[in-house]
Amino acid sequence: MLTLRNLLVPRPSSLPAFLPGINRRYTVHSTVSTKPFTRTVLDITRREPYWNLIPVWKDVPEADFLDYNWQVSNTIQGKDKLAQFLYTVLPEELAYDKDAAEPLRYLRTRDMFIQDVLAGISIAPMSIRITPHIMSVINWNKPLSDPVRRQFIPLRSGFVKDHPKLQLDSLNEEGDSPTPGLVHRYHDKALFLAVSVCPVYCRFCTRSYSIGAPTEEVTKKKSFTPTRRRWERMFEYIEQTPNLSDIVISGGDGYYIPPEHITSITERLLNIQHIQRIRIASKGLAVNPSRILTTDDAWTQALLDASAKARKMGKSVALHTHFNHPNEMTWITRLAARKLYENGVVVRNQTVLLRGVNDDVETMKSLIRMLADNNIMPYYVYQGDMVSGVEDLRTPLSTILELERNIRGSIAGFATPNFVVDLPGGGGKRLAGSFESYDPATGISKYVIPGKGGESTERVYEYHDPL
Repeated sequence: MLTLRNLLVPRPSSLPAFLPGINRRYTVHSTVSTKPFTRTVLDITRREPYWNLIPVWKDVPEADFLDYNWQVSNTIQGKDKLAQFLYTVLPEELAYDKDAAEPLRYLRTRDMFIQDVLAGISIAPMSIRITPHIMSVINWNKPLSDPVRRQFIPLRSGFVKDHPKLQLDSLNEEGDSPTPGLVHRYHDKALFLAVSVCPVYCRFCTRSYSIGAPTEEVTKKKSFTPTRRRWERMFEYIEQTPNLSDIVISGGDGYYIPPEHITSITERLLNIQHIQRIRIASKGLAVNPSRILTTDDAWTQALLDASAKARKMGKSVALHTHFNHPNEMTWITRLAARKLYENGVVVRNQTVLLRGVNDDVETMKSLIRMLADNNIMPYYVYQGDMVSGVEDLRTPLSTILELERNIRGSIAGFATPNFVVDLPGGGGKRLAGSFESYDPATGISKYVIPGKGGESTERVYEYHDPL
């Protein structure tokens, strides 16, 4: 059993300091911070080794940190390795953090913090896997309120009671699956789930019912095991469904699809006449950007080749990635994004709205502009899904409505994302402000959706604010 006393690792000496119109039925006073926006422009010619702020990586040269194999071999996976890492990086005494949620402010020592993390992992729906890049951008002098830490490392004291309507498969993906591994919810689009692992595991993952290793709370349903037999059934369904024109290849994470499979899957889909667009979904650019810069990396080349082949056919292969906070973007990220842009790869971003991460106007504006400045299209900002076990990260619907009200019109329209709700139960994505009704007092919003799959009757779907 892991205890703090048997963590035989050196202690750190000292760490340097870091770094449209809303439905008329809805009326609520704004609670979203609108302090003045300051635009940050990062000079990518200053290749500062930000990972050297981490004691165990203080002497790692740039060439090693940029190497994908080094990133994989130094990824923090599992609670034991995480606890050991935290012991090396945290100061023995934590400074009072006025920006932290009130229940967390009593965590004033390294030992208290680590014990709280271990307790949080024991009840979390997702296991631990975090890349060196992400570990290096967390402010370990202020870990209680750090917006990147909140996304990947749970603290038991920060958990809040689940809303009774929450569930693991909140979007009813299994219900919309005509064959295992394929989700067909929209008339012309299907989701091709090719893999069940990721370079990092986000606490708020919408597929916590299936992705990653089993946890103490969740026995994973291995719905997306990458087998040729399963893929063949998925291909056959796509070939026999001519109304499909758009396929999203996801999982898990596209980074973990072997390059030869990236090639074979995209070639098979591109050769289906009615398939016009393919999107490869990967958080890799946000959490492990150095892979894109690794010169002999076959995955990156497979992506570039697929994009080029699609263009010659008059079709499209794009990369959909996932940044949630400006701190996730370093000079390495910018160089990787530039390489993709120079090679003609379309990159779009999907952000999840998270409490204490990006739920204020300044942060969201900064993120959107930073993405646009790096030729990454800000595509969606999602209201947090109603997933079990991460209620501390969800915001009320009023937050996303106020964010859109303050942001739309202040940024060029083509660079402004859609602010959407992916409705629980399989209602699909809808503009957050398109509700039929929303009562902030009860926290219930209702959306009327046209019949799906040939149904003539409309359906009503509800989204519930946190309790």
